[in-house]
Amino acid sequence: MKKTVLMLFVGLLSLGIHAQDTAAKIEFKSETIDYGDIAKGSDGVRVFEFTNTGTAPLVISNVRSSCGCTIPKKPEEPILPGKTGQIEVKYDTNRVGPIRKAITVTSNADTPTKVLKIKGTVKAEGAK
Repeated sequence: MKKTVLMLFVGLLSLGIHAQDTAAKIEFKSETIDYGDIAKGSDGVRVFEFTNTGTAPLVISNVRSSCGCTIPKKPEEPILPGKTGQIEVKYDTNRVGPIRKAITVTSNADTPTKVLKIKGTVKAEGAK
């Protein structure tokens, strides 16, 4: 009986170790996008590109911003190992002033939470 329990324990332990080897990994080209100085009302859409460098499909379950002025859009389909994906971010450029926002990405990656940042300045019409 003791040998059976020991064998079962060793088997489960080896499964747990193997499961850790098969994980999705998210690697962004850049974790910060700098809008620079942009005019009021200009195109506020930017894209964060990433690659799944892991060995399992990457599923992004949630993407949220730090305020309502920034609208992120996540990929709906899983990203297979070695493939790339995009997270689109749209900032409301009708708001004049500095841009300092965070976008939190939640996924099944080995690092389940990543924080991306956008920065820049929206200039008023006619400003230099």
